[in-house]
Amino acid sequence: MEPAAASPATSPPPPPPAAAPGSAELVCAQGRNLKAVLCQRCGSRVLLPGAATFAQRELLLPTMRKKAAAAAAAGGSGGDVVREHWLVRDMFSFENVGFTRDVGNVKFLVCADCEAGPIGWHCLDDKDSFYVALERVAHE
Repeated sequence: MEPAAASPATSPPPPPPAAAPGSAELVCAQGRNLKAVLCQRCGSRVLLPGAATFAQRELLLPTMRKKAAAAAAAGGSGGDVVREHWLVRDMFSFENVGFTRDVGNVKFLVCADCEAGPIGWHCLDDKDSFYVALERVAHE
């Protein structure tokens, strides 16, 4: 969802979205995250620098909501196709993440503190792949 445009005379321009710097500024030469990955809503740390690898994969994520609403809405329409992700191979690499109930063979990743999400996706058929959408998180 795009933020409403503000009049430049009345307020300063809004800050760029988390992924606006481009993936090149977020990825080191080895393809790992240079910066910590944070929840956009509460700022809770999701991943430490170097904990994930940049990956491109087209996935449909439901619209951002609290955990219970995200699981309920996952079967319905409405969502975003996201293409740039942090790929995490070990669930214990996360500093802070929660999971929705199973939606088919998928669990959605949410912030464990404020339950905002989904910030990512995990297919139960592939136990070693957790995808965190770059556009759904902040970086510091």
